Amino acid sequence: MTVDAHHHVWDLSVRDQDWITGPGLQPLRRTFTVQDLQPEARAAGVDRTVLVQTVTVAEETPEFLALADGHELIAGVVGWTDLTRPDVADELARLRALPGGRYLKGIRHQVQGEPDPEWLLRPDVLRGLAAVADAGLVYDLVVLPHQLPAAARAAAALPGLTFVLDHLGKPPVASGEPGSWTADLRALAALPNTVAKLSGLVTEADPASWTTGDLRPYADAALAAFGPDRLMFGSDWPVCTLAASYGRVLATARDLTAQLAPAERTAVFEGTAVRVYGI
Repeated sequence: MTVDAHHHVWDLSVRDQDWITGPGLQPLRRTFTVQDLQPEARAAGVDRTVLVQTVTVAEETPEFLALADGHELIAGVVGWTDLTRPDVADELARLRALPGGRYLKGIRHQVQGEPDPEWLLRPDVLRGLAAVADAGLVYDLVVLPHQLPAAARAAAALPGLTFVLDHLGKPPVASGEPGSWTADLRALAALPNTVAKLSGLVTEADPASWTTGDLRPYADAALAAFGPDRLMFGSDWPVCTLAASYGRVLATARDLTAQLAPAERTAVFEGTAVRVYGI
C-alpha cells in the first residue's frame, strides 16, 4: 500500500480560496475534486490519502468528513477548528459525531499566516492544543522557517500531542541557502512527539527549472533528523501542480529515498502515515 499523507480539494462554487492570489497561483483558481485526484492517484499506485484543510472556515471540516465517508481513497482528514475557543473540546467531540467523523485524525491552523512568530505559544493556543491531544488527535504544523523554534517549544510543552510538520517547514529551496532551517529542524526532530512530511518541496524550489538535486539536501536533512520511521510522503496536490504532475512528485520522492532499505522506504510511503493517522 502507498499512502499520500497530504493533499487538498476545493470547490470554488462553494467558497472562495482567498489565498489563491497573483499570477503565479492563477492555475489553481479552479475547482479540484476527489474525482479529479482519483485517476492520478490510481496511476501512481497510491491507495489511500489524507485530506488536509485549506482555509480557516468552520464549514470546511464537516464537508471533508462527508467526502471521506463517501470516497474509499480518503482514509483520514486533518481539519480546522478555532483552537482559542473556550469550548474547543466540545467542538472536537461534535465534529467526531458528524457523518464521517471517525475520519477526523488531526487539526491544522494556518500558523504560517500569523504575524506573531510565537503564536503557538499563546496560552489560549496551548490550551487548545492540549484539547487536541486529549481527543486523541494529532496536530499538523504549517509553519515558515522562522516559526520552527516556537513549534519546537510548543511540542516540548505538550509531550502527549503528536506534532506533524508539513512540507518540512517550507525550507528556502529556491535560494539554496538554508540559513537556520537545518538547525531548527533538528531541534524539532529531537523531540520524540514530532514527525514530518516529505511534501511541498517542489513548490519551494524554482517551479520552472527545479531538479531532484535541488531538493536532495533538504530531504537528506529531514531523513537524518527524523529517520524514516518519523517521515511520511505527501503530494500536496493540487498545489504541487504549479511545479510538477502528481506522478512526478511521487517519483521524485522515491528517487530521494532510493538509498533507504526496503523496510525504511515502506515506512516513508506507508507505515509512518498509517501509525500517526491511525489509517
